Amino acid sequence: MADHYEVLGVSRDATQDEIKKAYRRLARQLHPDVNPGDDAAERFKLVTHAYDVLSDEESRRRYDMGGGENGGFGGFGGFGDIFETFFGAAGGGRGARPRSRRERGQDALVRINLDLGDVVFGVHRDIEVDTAVLCETCKGSCCQEGTAPVTCDVCGGSGHVQRQVRSLLGNVVTTQPCGSCEGYGTTIPYPCGTCAGQGRVRSRRTVSLDIPAGVETGLRLQLPGSGEVGRAGGPNGDLYVEVTVAPHAVFSRDGDDLLATLEVSMTDAILGATTTIDGLDGAVELELRPGVQSGDVLTIGGRGITPLRGTQRGDLRVGVQVLTPTRLDSAQRKLIEDFAKRAKAPAPKLAQFQQGLFSKLRDRFRSH
Repeated sequence: MADHYEVLGVSRDATQDEIKKAYRRLARQLHPDVNPGDDAAERFKLVTHAYDVLSDEESRRRYDMGGGENGGFGGFGGFGDIFETFFGAAGGGRGARPRSRRERGQDALVRINLDLGDVVFGVHRDIEVDTAVLCETCKGSCCQEGTAPVTCDVCGGSGHVQRQVRSLLGNVVTTQPCGSCEGYGTTIPYPCGTCAGQGRVRSRRTVSLDIPAGVETGLRLQLPGSGEVGRAGGPNGDLYVEVTVAPHAVFSRDGDDLLATLEVSMTDAILGATTTIDGLDGAVELELRPGVQSGDVLTIGGRGITPLRGTQRGDLRVGVQVLTPTRLDSAQRKLIEDFAKRAKAPAPKLAQFQQGLFSKLRDRFRSH
């Protein structure tokens, strides 16, 4: 069998690019549509077979080591290659079409951080996205101005070439993607200088996004058609925006409700009081009844979060924590002692174990 390097006219240390250029040059000379002679057809088969072997790094390594072109079973790649040969022939027959240069672009993912206040009613954001966009120079044609793709003179525009392979069952004709045009059926002799023949370039752009109320950490919003533009001006993929909601210093979230703790002095707990707190969307007035206890929960309806799919806002639930003074002057202590005598409070006694404040609040929050 002829040496593959001699068939292609390259040295044994030739690069893959040199091998590819040599194959293209010879294929243009020997293709049956260009040179109908019997000798040319036979040489075309040899050139194509040599290129198939040397263009693959692994098969080239085995060939250089003298171990056959594909290893095993007299130079063929064993049962796997035999099956591949037959299935390749079945899948790439006369009906095979050239590949389209236009491809759908990939989806893109960006992450944004929100404050808890942003999710009460929703928020508008302009986000910066670094993706592939349509090349403005060639408008996705991949070609220099005034030029166009030309039909591949190796495969005649089909995107495929046929070759004959010897197998254990005899000679088999298979159809393979054309190595000259990479299966597209056309070549681009003058690619666009801006995008290097890709039809797209990378650029930073601004995407406007209305983030709905009720989103939470981990939620992904989908913007169809706002992702990467495809090769050769193919359709855009989708853009996904993943949300992270930062913890708030005062409020926490329970579904569509907001939770907070109100610290109350002992005197306000005894006598009752009216106070104003700052909610996420403005001031909220709270009425403390006389004798309020630690762990009691005050509910303010409709001051929570607007649900993701709905209009009825959740509630603001405030758990009470009564603060016992730890430092008293003599006058204050005298007043407390007088109060204790007048109130005739019962002496301390054992009772059922009580959970801590936060556990009590959690249970009461859930029960409301």
